[in-house]
Amino acid sequence: MQATSYTYDPETRSGSVLLDDGTPVEFDARAFDAGGLRLLRPGQRVRIEVTGEGADLRITLVTLQTF
Repeated sequence: MQATSYTYDPETRSGSVLLDDGTPVEFDARAFDAGGLRLLRPGQRVRIEVTGEGADLRITLVTLQTF
């Protein structure tokens, strides 16, 4: 699934993304670390992996989108 980076706090390594429909979804340090990234800037296109759906949607991985 693709999304756009919305917020990122380098101290906590957590933040949020916007899904393509505009829905914000938060991610924690575990999801950020799973992607092997060192930094994330707002506006970057990212690839995310999720579990659950609706209110139970949880991001398990955030990494850069590659084509």
